[in-house]
Amino acid sequence: MTTVEDRPTASAPEIGNARARREDQHLITGRTTWVDNMTLPGMVHLAILRSPMAHATITSIDPTEARSRPGVLAVFTGQDFADVQGNLPCAWPVTPDMVNPGAPSLAVTQVNHAGEAVAVVAARTKTAAQDALEAIDVEYEPLPAVMDMEDALADGAPLVHPNTTSNRSYTWAFEAGEAGTGQPIQAALDGAEVTVKRRFIQQRLIPAFMEPRSTVVQPVGDGIVVHSSTQIPHILRTMLALTLGIEEQKVRVVAPDVGGGFGGKIPVTPEEVITTLVARKLGKPAKYTESRSESLMSAHHGRDQIQDITITAKRDGTVTGLDVHLFADMGAYLRLVGPGVPVLGAFMFNAIYKFPAYRFVCEGVFTTKTATDAYRGAGRPEATFGIERIMDELAVELGMDPMELRRKNWITHDEFPFTTVCGLTYDTGNYEAATDKALELIGWDDLRAEQRRRRDSGDPVQLGLGISTFTEMCGLAPSRVLGSLAYGAGGWEAASVRMLATGKVEVVTGASAHGQGHETAFAQIVADKLGVKWEDVEIIHGDTQSSPKGLDTYGSRSLAVGGIAIVKATEKVIAKARTIAAHMLEASEDDLEFEGGSFSVKGSPGSGVAIGEVAFAAFMAHDLPDGVEPSLDSDAVYDPENFSFPHGTHLCAVEIDTETGMVKIRKYVCVDDIGTAVNPLIVEGQVHGGLAQGISQALFEEVVYDDDGNLTTGTFVDYTLPSAADLPSFTTDRTETPSTTNPLGVKGVGEAGTIASTPAVVNAIVDALRPFGVDDIQMPATPERVWRAVAQGREKSDRTEQGTNAYGGASTTTSDGGNRA
Repeated sequence: MTTVEDRPTASAPEIGNARARREDQHLITGRTTWVDNMTLPGMVHLAILRSPMAHATITSIDPTEARSRPGVLAVFTGQDFADVQGNLPCAWPVTPDMVNPGAPSLAVTQVNHAGEAVAVVAARTKTAAQDALEAIDVEYEPLPAVMDMEDALADGAPLVHPNTTSNRSYTWAFEAGEAGTGQPIQAALDGAEVTVKRRFIQQRLIPAFMEPRSTVVQPVGDGIVVHSSTQIPHILRTMLALTLGIEEQKVRVVAPDVGGGFGGKIPVTPEEVITTLVARKLGKPAKYTESRSESLMSAHHGRDQIQDITITAKRDGTVTGLDVHLFADMGAYLRLVGPGVPVLGAFMFNAIYKFPAYRFVCEGVFTTKTATDAYRGAGRPEATFGIERIMDELAVELGMDPMELRRKNWITHDEFPFTTVCGLTYDTGNYEAATDKALELIGWDDLRAEQRRRRDSGDPVQLGLGISTFTEMCGLAPSRVLGSLAYGAGGWEAASVRMLATGKVEVVTGASAHGQGHETAFAQIVADKLGVKWEDVEIIHGDTQSSPKGLDTYGSRSLAVGGIAIVKATEKVIAKARTIAAHMLEASEDDLEFEGGSFSVKGSPGSGVAIGEVAFAAFMAHDLPDGVEPSLDSDAVYDPENFSFPHGTHLCAVEIDTETGMVKIRKYVCVDDIGTAVNPLIVEGQVHGGLAQGISQALFEEVVYDDDGNLTTGTFVDYTLPSAADLPSFTTDRTETPSTTNPLGVKGVGEAGTIASTPAVVNAIVDALRPFGVDDIQMPATPERVWRAVAQGREKSDRTEQGTNAYGGASTTTSDGGNRA
């Protein structure tokens, strides 16, 4: 029997402790269960035939020869599953009249993007399945490709879907401003002293997670067990049940260790449905794992927006209005939350600034490209890019320092809580503190002086400085707000805390990790709350059988929502334990204190019982108060009262060789405020990873299609991802204004680096090139694009004499003019 002395309690606080992640050992070495590692008795392997055409009618499919190939058990087409496959779910109908043409997992009569699945082979080996694909004979009747969003909305444009009357899926509009002004934004536009208009392009990106998507489906009686590299095991369970008509209690979804997601593993995928259909049809376990080229071509993409932005201001720099019009490319189909991604961004274009009037309009457009959905930041990076770029352009128009303009218009620390023009209430923040620290760390004044020297001397390597002062809305919640936006789920999260007889702790969470460090950070929270050792806390997640309730991981909600659900469950454990401890100590519950894992009578700190002793007493149940159940185990479901709002200041210094167009990041500094940091080491890792993705959008990544809808960046040879050698060493730091809306004071960090870094880099590039008449550059800012921008600027300077402001930039116009590359 374990004695009380064998159940040690924790000593030093865990929250704030930079512990190395306990899960890294098995993740990094690969000694774990990835879905593609799984082999079940009698398992068949699947290969999917994909359309080589972006838009075509399927006139015939002949799988006869493929079915006769060695090792092939079956070949199925869309016609075989037409009556049972349903349509892939879209859980965010952003407007009542949103057009959703339906998305079959296997195309039946028409394909609408290159890479769409048209047939599936089931064979005894993966090689046999792949080899049989070439024997499937498919005949297509080509249809016009629809590639440009604005052209797609023109009268007479070819329709992506024949069952629609337009390529417009929806128009979502929002307008807000000061009361009593009638049309507030129109008044701001009409009466503006200064107006700046710009068009910015958010290029299409690919999540490019480390582990390709993989699914293994095992029929069990009249139910199924689905193993999938997904971010959303609980949502996947519900959606598979609804889509395929399977009783939900007979669907079990397991997300084992998942090698990254970045939003790319949020949708319910065609492959998950196809694998389920085949497994049920054959009565055998079935496995599908995508190749990397399949992932780049057919897994969903991100971003892809045209942003038309108008900002108005007084001559002294006070902003008076913001008007945003977006075209958002949905691709060929609506995925799980795709239509809502720009809607999230709608609430962030105003950012940290005090706009009195605001209008946002988004048009969701169908094209014959791969569908888009959430990608790290999901609408917030796009919005932050737009507002931080236009603030720089306004500063140039006004002849103001861009930081001075931001200071003049941001919410000051003594104005919190602050309700924005969009109606969101930011609870805490201190933009001044984060900015001052960032400026000091990067040596801003010295860099400006160096920049002037380089410009004055005509140095071919120019220096540019970029700013991004950002905030974001994290912890996708609360449920009532999501409901008002027509989101098809709540914003709550669930947790269970189980006290075992030996004083060890099991924690069940509905927040399923895919690399964030949940097992480490959640254990730290529980260790502090219960006063037990960190090593004695086990985190259980990712299986709808052991963790039956949850809403999963995305939108920086794991800590701010899932972590607080765990806190709430520990509070219930302590409350239960208090009753038993009072009985053990022959004291009143009101006279007990709980600290460091032990209950003691107030004024008598030397006498007490550890929570482990209480757990053992509950397990034995020999002497419990009347009516008290023999268990400390507790459940909690937490629905936040508000979003959380991390913020920060990111500064970037770039050197640009104007003769070659090469951009080099010389120094990158970020100071983020994420509230309380549970584990600073994990925070640092999340920031570094986010910075890599945001910088990569600015400099490297871009999905490119040709005019016929063929993906020309379908491998990592063509779709450029940076290596460590391509990125600088980052200087990171934090300020801390804890959130007031949750007991830990946390805000979220998973997407901050991605959201803030892209405009910081592009603003730095444009800042370096302003002497050449450049006021924008399309991302990614490749050497060729930079070189062309410089060359075009020099040609323009030769033709037209331009004035310059105090920062060496060309005087801008109030129209959508400027030199772009």
